[in-house]
Amino acid sequence: METDLLINQLNEYMSEPKLNFVKEALVFAQKTHKNQFRKSGDPFIDHPISTALYLANMKMDSTTIASALLHDVIEDCGVTKEEINEKFGLHVANLVDGVTKISKLEEKIIENSKAENIRKLILATSKDIRVLLVKLADRLHNMRTLNSITDENRRKRKAKETMEIYAPLSDRMGMNYIRDELE
Repeated sequence: METDLLINQLNEYMSEPKLNFVKEALVFAQKTHKNQFRKSGDPFIDHPISTALYLANMKMDSTTIASALLHDVIEDCGVTKEEINEKFGLHVANLVDGVTKISKLEEKIIENSKAENIRKLILATSKDIRVLLVKLADRLHNMRTLNSITDENRRKRKAKETMEIYAPLSDRMGMNYIRDELE
């Protein structure tokens, strides 16, 4: 259902060749995330599709949408940046790699790190604004599905990260509607 919603949304503004490019990324993401499930029990592919749908609602380009669909394949599926480059080009590979690097930064964040320094680090490591857009859409979907995480400490940590890092980051980018929902 979400897949149909995404394709219908993209049909409204995307040319056929660009839409076909996104469909290729969708098929690749579906194959690589096959047999993976989220903590809620939902198929994992629902997450990148929802992430892509947020960006499609913003009328983002095919490269950004493809990157959203593929944003977890390096981290969760053992796909390399080189493989993404071969199949989808350097721009998509760089965006997916950028989102992966931010995710790895999150894991290394020390409890006492100042949120402002972390935001600056994320901004500095993101050479393309679309990396941040994919990451914000990713975080937005993760926050919408936060109740499926049973570990209360992990839920609180994710909520705190969101309030201290991603809500202010979306505010700085002028995306108040995302900031409001994240808060």
